[in-house]
Amino acid sequence: MILVTGATGYVGGRLVRAFLQARAPIRCLARAASRLVRPGWENVEVVEGDAHDEQVLASALSGVSTAYYLIHSMGGAGDFARRDVDLAAAFARVASKQGVQRIIYLGGLGDNTGNLSKHLESRQATGDALRSGTVPVIEFRAGMVLGSGSLSFEILRDLAERVPLMICPRWVRTRTQPIAVRDVLSYLIAAHTHDSGAIYEIGGSDVVSYQELILLYARLRGLKRRMINVPYLTPRLSSYWVDLVTSVPASVSRPLIDGLRNEMVCRESQALVDFDIKPMSVEEAMKLAIARTVNDQTETRWSDSFSVLGQSLPPAFSMKQIEGMVLERRTREVNLPATRVFQAVQQIGGDHGWPYADSLWEIRGFLDRLVGGVGMRRGRRSQTDLRVGDPVDFWRVEAIEPNCLLRLHAEMKVPGKAWLQFTVQSHDENSCSLEQMAFFEPKGLGGLLYWYSLYPLHKLIFTGMINRIVLRAA
Repeated sequence: MILVTGATGYVGGRLVRAFLQARAPIRCLARAASRLVRPGWENVEVVEGDAHDEQVLASALSGVSTAYYLIHSMGGAGDFARRDVDLAAAFARVASKQGVQRIIYLGGLGDNTGNLSKHLESRQATGDALRSGTVPVIEFRAGMVLGSGSLSFEILRDLAERVPLMICPRWVRTRTQPIAVRDVLSYLIAAHTHDSGAIYEIGGSDVVSYQELILLYARLRGLKRRMINVPYLTPRLSSYWVDLVTSVPASVSRPLIDGLRNEMVCRESQALVDFDIKPMSVEEAMKLAIARTVNDQTETRWSDSFSVLGQSLPPAFSMKQIEGMVLERRTREVNLPATRVFQAVQQIGGDHGWPYADSLWEIRGFLDRLVGGVGMRRGRRSQTDLRVGDPVDFWRVEAIEPNCLLRLHAEMKVPGKAWLQFTVQSHDENSCSLEQMAFFEPKGLGGLLYWYSLYPLHKLIFTGMINRIVLRAA
């Protein structure tokens, strides 16, 4: 039995799929089992619960030979570094009691004899905490991971696509050794047969600067970009710039940018000796990432996961528990098949924009970012399909039933909790009804004032949205 933690995350989701294709027995630990309901994942065993609960860990690790530790809480509230170390120590302790044969961990590159950033230091401290038990730990230390949907690639892509003239601080000239996500997966899978603990530094075949990476992306996309180097812009100021221009909020980008003062280059090559893997070049990895993004084949995305303990999952929503909630309900009878109407419903947001008054949604997203919210720029993992846990701009998919229901939970800053739900009910092959429900659970008087003061605007936008969805379907 193989346990994968962090299966809702970027690397974890792809690792589970790879093992399923190899017909390996897989178990996942997740705080919400519904987020692992995906096509082809029917044979995945799921243990539901928080990783800080040792009883949950004992259940998840029972009978497991190999445990993949892919938990990282950066971007959550509070001290993520301390939280990561505590979680790893508990995991090591329980794994030792359960007789696990090996723990495989994906950490971060960085010379620990130098002045490491808090982010890189925490990655290595997490590895040390995992080694505090009796179970051998195979730790892979990687720098930038290049792949469609990866955090690093999304920042590169947004900067290159949106900014024709870039003012570049000193950190863009720092050297790094990017590695393709498929090479990372190859190392993780190959380690499943290793019995002794070790630390491996892994990277691609090229060492480049971040500036060279941005210009490489621009060249491959046929974009003309100019870069002006300046000795200013601290990591904090740079993170605000990245927050404004890209899909990555400052709370996530700041620890990463702070780490860019450290060269992330492999200092040893033992991984190339112990594993039969030949990492691809930066240009190969970039071409693959661009192709999968353009063709809407992104399998997982950095924003798929909730930070462990840092951001609570939205509570389960019951249509019966509506007391105290403000709700707006709109319906339309449609002379179209339910499948076509639902297809139009699940294409809202992201690159498609919002069906009605898209500029007003953009303004709402901008205001949200000004007060520390996620804003609109997270976009979507895929422009054609959705699954539970997917971000849709400043919403997140809470429930989806094919051709029937889509429920989104709001993650923008609001004085309360909000949901937007679409229900399609088929009457016959060529007719159905579309129901659009906006739910708001206000927090005190301020929440009520917020909702009712915006009611005229909501009436305009929500009425226009359901009408435009029907037009799109037609």
